Amino acid sequence: MKVSLYITCLADVFYPKVGEHVVEILERNGCEVDVPQQQTCCGQPAYNSGYHKETRDVAKHTIRTFEKADYVVIPSGSCGAMLHEYPHLFKDELEWKQKAEKLVEKTYEFTQFIVDVLKVEDLGAVFPKKVTYHTSCHMTRLLGVKDTPIKLLNNVKGLEYTPLPNKETCCGFGGTFSVKMVPISEQMVNEKIEHIEETDAEVLVGADCGCLMNIGGRINRSGKQIQVMHIAEVLNSRS
Repeated sequence: MKVSLYITCLADVFYPKVGEHVVEILERNGCEVDVPQQQTCCGQPAYNSGYHKETRDVAKHTIRTFEKADYVVIPSGSCGAMLHEYPHLFKDELEWKQKAEKLVEKTYEFTQFIVDVLKVEDLGAVFPKKVTYHTSCHMTRLLGVKDTPIKLLNNVKGLEYTPLPNKETCCGFGGTFSVKMVPISEQMVNEKIEHIEETDAEVLVGADCGCLMNIGGRINRSGKQIQVMHIAEVLNSRS
């Protein structure tokens, strides 16, 4: 099975190890992985800021980049959700709308691909720590991916999972929201951390680097001893 990895901007720049873990897991489960070097941002920052014309240019580039891929796997529900917006961007351009729809059909968030396409729920991971999981907004509400991360975490040997209270609430990142609405974003992430502490978890796990960067940054500045990890790191752990 041939898979193209859409690494995403945040993983590429700030969390490159996440990409490495994703590739190792996919290859170990029979996938031939390539990482197209010409890939760029999915266009979400521009799209969310109202620059739809500019976003269409980015979207066309992305469509061309992954046009020949059998499957596209993204370690970010947020970026995956953005690709699902492409057909709406091209509602008045039939040719590009059809190409966008083809891209959507073969694009999967990482945990979604593992469980729903590869039909694997136990990756042989070992991670003996107390864990809670942050359900990111775009991944759950726009992509509808809710159960696959928990299925995978529940099969990690030694992992003690506790659901996060008020898991439906946003962490305050929201891409450009955290830049434009700093005081509100700060209060939202503080509330999120309070709920994380309620679980007594040693590790906060998530599937979106944006959320993890926001929550992790606030945890670090607050001097709290909670580790923040992408789910691919946990699922590739052997100790």
